[in-house]
Amino acid sequence: MKQTGSLLRLGHGRPPHRGGCGALMLLMLGLPGCHRDMYDQPRYETMEPSTFFEDGTSARPLVAGTVARGQLAEDQAFHTGKVGGESVRQLPVELNGELVERGRREFTIFCSVCHSPSGDGDGMIVQRGFRAPPTYHSERLRRAPPGHFFDVITNGFGAMPRFAAQIEPADRWAIVAYLRALQLSQHATLDDVPPVERAHLEEAGP
Repeated sequence: MKQTGSLLRLGHGRPPHRGGCGALMLLMLGLPGCHRDMYDQPRYETMEPSTFFEDGTSARPLVAGTVARGQLAEDQAFHTGKVGGESVRQLPVELNGELVERGRREFTIFCSVCHSPSGDGDGMIVQRGFRAPPTYHSERLRRAPPGHFFDVITNGFGAMPRFAAQIEPADRWAIVAYLRALQLSQHATLDDVPPVERAHLEEAGP
């Protein structure tokens, strides 16, 4: 009995206080209303006119010098393909097998439908009537600097639209590297073959 009395004094086994439950229910019912008031607080809708700003628009221009996070294009050659208004003649990235393979993948996705997988300008869209682009294997484009191709991918040229929004700069340079590989594949000489591979070719004969 003594133990039972102690439990009762601590509140164990007693029915919940009716007043406490009522207050809790009122609080829970009030929460949605609080959320609605905060969610529906006064704010400008898109392109809504404003009487607060002198120019009458609620859309505010960026502060001068503002740059979005990750979009500070300090390396002019990398981000534009040009230095001093001239197309760069060297890739501003490391040339390796991984870069060329990455370029092959991006070229297949974005470029081959017009330029064809071999780069001769007879892609599937061209075969269906679209304006044919020039072949990459012409003397003019074989002599064109890498920055030229980067600029064309970025800003478009002639019937070709710009791809700056679809292809990030690093992938544009990868495509340029792969284009050089395509061009070399059509005009390579025996002197361009590494010595070990050259020996195999000479042993195989014509």
